[in-house]
Amino acid sequence: MINLEEVLEMWKKDSVIDDMNLDDASKNAAKLHAKYLEFVSVTKLMLKKRRAERETLKKDKWLWYMGKMPKEDMDKRGWPYDPFNGLKIMKSDIDYYEKADPELQKIDATVLYLETTLEALIEIMENLKWRHQTIKNMIEWKKFTSGV
Repeated sequence: MINLEEVLEMWKKDSVIDDMNLDDASKNAAKLHAKYLEFVSVTKLMLKKRRAERETLKKDKWLWYMGKMPKEDMDKRGWPYDPFNGLKIMKSDIDYYEKADPELQKIDATVLYLETTLEALIEIMENLKWRHQTIKNMIEWKKFTSGV
């Protein structure tokens, strides 16, 4: 999985524009774009996969909670035959159990992490999209301050 902290550390370094080497900064813009575009693409695919896994797990948990899951499947997953330990609950209460389920919470945390990573990467891509304008402004400022 893509590590958000590592991406942010890379961006701290990659975002710096050396005003003494603006030509290099301009040349490197495409490389940076390709680098972060790859991260965006991979993160989107991972997020889609995790969301699909969550939906499958949610369906399996629903079958288990409703007493409709075969015992062989419960044995395979290591889930007890009675998810409520003898309690009688109403169908409307299933949602509370799903929200408190550790396996669903774990996958939800992964989905949230990937969503946050994707948001950060999209912000980086937005910055890169306008990098040429920033470089142009820096050149114009140098011209202005030098009296050209």
